[in-house]
Amino acid sequence: MSEFTHIDAAGNPSMVDVSEKSITKRQAKARSVVVLDDAILEKLQNDEIHTKKGPVFQTAIIAGVMAAKRTGDLIPLCHPLGLENCQITIMLNAKKEVVIECMASLTGKTGVEMEALTGASIAALTVYDMCKAFSHSIIIKETRLIEKSGGKRDFKLDTE
Repeated sequence: MSEFTHIDAAGNPSMVDVSEKSITKRQAKARSVVVLDDAILEKLQNDEIHTKKGPVFQTAIIAGVMAAKRTGDLIPLCHPLGLENCQITIMLNAKKEVVIECMASLTGKTGVEMEALTGASIAALTVYDMCKAFSHSIIIKETRLIEKSGGKRDFKLDTE
Protein backbone atom coordinates (compact mmCIF):
# COMPACT_ATOMS: atom_id res chain seq x y z
CA MET A 1 0.00 0.00 0.00
CA SER A 2 1.24 3.50 -0.87
CA GLU A 3 2.02 5.99 1.86
CA PHE A 4 1.35 9.71 1.83
CA THR A 5 4.56 11.36 0.64
CA HIS A 6 4.15 14.67 2.50
CA ILE A 7 4.01 13.17 6.01
CA ASP A 8 7.18 12.43 8.00
CA ALA A 9 7.72 9.49 10.39
CA ALA A 10 6.18 11.49 13.25
CA GLY A 11 3.05 12.28 11.24
CA ASN A 12 3.96 15.91 10.59
CA PRO A 13 3.74 17.72 7.24
CA SER A 14 7.02 17.48 5.36
CA MET A 15 8.36 18.53 2.00
CA VAL A 16 9.44 15.50 -0.05
CA ASP A 17 13.23 15.21 -0.29
CA VAL A 18 14.04 14.94 -4.00
CA SER A 19 17.81 15.28 -3.61
CA GLU A 20 18.47 11.63 -4.51
CA LYS A 21 16.10 11.54 -7.50
CA SER A 22 17.41 11.43 -11.06
CA ILE A 23 17.06 14.38 -13.37
CA THR A 24 14.71 13.43 -16.21
CA LYS A 25 12.42 15.12 -18.72
CA ARG A 26 9.08 15.45 -16.91
CA GLN A 27 5.78 16.33 -18.50
CA ALA A 28 2.16 16.40 -17.36
CA LYS A 29 -1.16 17.28 -18.93
CA ALA A 30 -4.30 18.21 -17.00
CA ARG A 31 -7.81 19.06 -18.12
CA SER A 32 -10.61 21.20 -16.70
CA VAL A 33 -14.11 21.19 -18.17
CA VAL A 34 -16.38 24.21 -17.84
CA VAL A 35 -20.09 24.14 -18.67
CA LEU A 36 -21.49 27.46 -19.84
CA ASP A 37 -25.19 28.08 -20.32
CA ASP A 38 -26.79 29.24 -23.57
CA ALA A 39 -26.78 32.91 -22.52
CA ILE A 40 -22.99 32.80 -22.49
CA LEU A 41 -22.52 30.52 -25.51
CA GLU A 42 -24.57 33.00 -27.59
CA LYS A 43 -21.68 35.42 -27.09
CA LEU A 44 -19.23 32.99 -28.76
CA GLN A 45 -17.86 34.38 -32.02
CA ASN A 46 -14.88 33.02 -33.96
CA ASP A 47 -13.91 30.64 -31.12
CA GLU A 48 -13.82 33.45 -28.54
CA ILE A 49 -16.15 35.15 -26.07
CA HIS A 50 -15.67 38.90 -25.84
CA THR A 51 -16.62 40.74 -22.66
CA LYS A 52 -16.02 44.20 -21.22
CA LYS A 53 -13.07 42.60 -19.38
CA GLY A 54 -11.59 41.43 -22.70
CA PRO A 55 -11.33 38.16 -24.64
CA VAL A 56 -12.24 35.34 -22.25
CA PHE A 57 -10.24 32.43 -23.62
CA GLN A 58 -7.11 34.45 -24.38
CA THR A 59 -7.17 35.90 -20.86
CA ALA A 60 -7.72 32.42 -19.37
CA ILE A 61 -4.68 31.09 -21.24
CA ILE A 62 -2.46 33.82 -19.81
CA ALA A 63 -3.90 33.34 -16.29
CA GLY A 64 -3.35 29.57 -16.48
CA VAL A 65 0.29 29.92 -17.52
CA MET A 66 0.92 32.51 -14.82
CA ALA A 67 -0.66 30.24 -12.19
CA ALA A 68 1.29 27.16 -13.31
CA LYS A 69 4.51 29.14 -12.88
CA ARG A 70 3.47 30.09 -9.31
CA THR A 71 2.28 26.65 -8.14
CA GLY A 72 5.03 26.37 -5.51
CA ASP A 73 3.77 29.64 -3.97
CA LEU A 74 0.15 28.45 -3.91
CA ILE A 75 0.31 24.85 -2.67
CA PRO A 76 2.07 24.13 0.64
CA LEU A 77 5.02 21.70 0.40
CA CYS A 78 5.01 21.85 -3.41
CA HIS A 79 8.53 22.36 -4.79
CA PRO A 80 9.09 25.67 -6.58
CA LEU A 81 9.89 24.72 -10.15
CA GLY A 82 11.30 26.59 -13.11
CA LEU A 83 8.96 25.40 -15.84
CA GLU A 84 10.58 25.09 -19.24
CA ASN A 85 7.27 24.97 -21.08
CA CYS A 86 3.60 25.51 -20.33
CA GLN A 87 0.93 25.42 -23.02
CA ILE A 88 -2.80 25.89 -22.54
CA THR A 89 -5.40 25.10 -25.16
CA ILE A 90 -9.10 25.91 -24.96
CA MET A 91 -11.76 24.41 -27.22
CA LEU A 92 -15.42 23.47 -27.24
CA ASN A 93 -16.23 19.75 -27.32
CA ALA A 94 -19.25 18.10 -29.00
CA LYS A 95 -21.37 18.81 -25.88
CA LYS A 96 -20.49 22.53 -26.17
CA GLU A 97 -18.43 22.36 -22.98
CA VAL A 98 -15.27 24.41 -22.68
CA VAL A 99 -12.32 22.01 -22.48
CA ILE A 100 -9.12 23.50 -21.09
CA GLU A 101 -5.89 21.49 -21.28
CA CYS A 102 -2.65 22.52 -19.66
CA MET A 103 0.65 20.82 -20.52
CA ALA A 104 3.65 21.61 -18.34
CA SER A 105 7.19 20.31 -18.71
CA LEU A 106 10.73 20.63 -17.43
CA THR A 107 13.92 18.67 -16.96
CA GLY A 108 14.30 18.05 -13.24
CA LYS A 109 13.98 15.86 -10.17
CA THR A 110 10.25 16.16 -9.53
CA GLY A 111 7.11 16.03 -11.60
CA VAL A 112 4.91 18.81 -12.89
CA GLU A 113 1.46 17.33 -12.26
CA MET A 114 0.53 20.06 -9.78
CA GLU A 115 1.63 22.76 -12.21
CA ALA A 116 -0.54 21.31 -14.98
CA LEU A 117 -3.50 20.92 -12.62
CA THR A 118 -3.05 24.46 -11.28
CA GLY A 119 -2.81 25.93 -14.78
CA ALA A 120 -5.98 24.17 -15.95
CA SER A 121 -7.83 25.10 -12.74
CA ILE A 122 -6.97 28.79 -12.81
CA ALA A 123 -7.79 29.02 -16.51
CA ALA A 124 -11.22 27.52 -15.71
CA LEU A 125 -11.73 29.96 -12.82
CA THR A 126 -10.80 32.82 -15.14
CA VAL A 127 -13.45 31.72 -17.64
CA TYR A 128 -15.95 31.69 -14.74
CA ASP A 129 -14.88 35.13 -13.52
CA MET A 130 -15.08 36.73 -16.93
CA CYS A 131 -18.46 35.18 -17.81
CA LYS A 132 -20.30 35.53 -14.48
CA ALA A 133 -21.82 38.87 -15.54
CA PHE A 134 -23.87 36.92 -18.11
CA SER A 135 -24.87 34.04 -15.81
CA HIS A 136 -23.98 32.35 -12.53
CA SER A 137 -25.07 28.97 -13.88
CA ILE A 138 -21.48 28.14 -14.82
CA ILE A 139 -20.17 24.76 -13.69
CA ILE A 140 -16.54 23.77 -13.43
CA LYS A 141 -17.35 20.10 -13.53
CA GLU A 142 -13.97 18.43 -13.45
CA THR A 143 -10.28 18.98 -13.23
CA ARG A 144 -8.08 15.93 -13.62
CA LEU A 145 -4.67 14.67 -14.60
CA ILE A 146 -4.73 13.27 -18.14
CA GLU A 147 -1.16 12.02 -18.37
CA LYS A 148 2.32 12.34 -16.92
CA SER A 149 5.72 11.02 -17.87
CA GLY A 150 9.32 11.12 -16.74
CA GLY A 151 9.19 10.05 -13.12
CA LYS A 152 9.08 6.73 -11.31
CA ARG A 153 6.03 5.69 -13.31
CA ASP A 154 4.17 7.13 -16.25
CA PHE A 155 0.40 7.60 -16.27
CA LYS A 156 -2.16 8.01 -19.01
CA LEU A 157 -5.91 8.23 -18.40
CA ASP A 158 -7.56 5.13 -19.85
CA THR A 159 -10.64 6.88 -21.23
CA GLU A 160 -8.77 9.06 -23.72
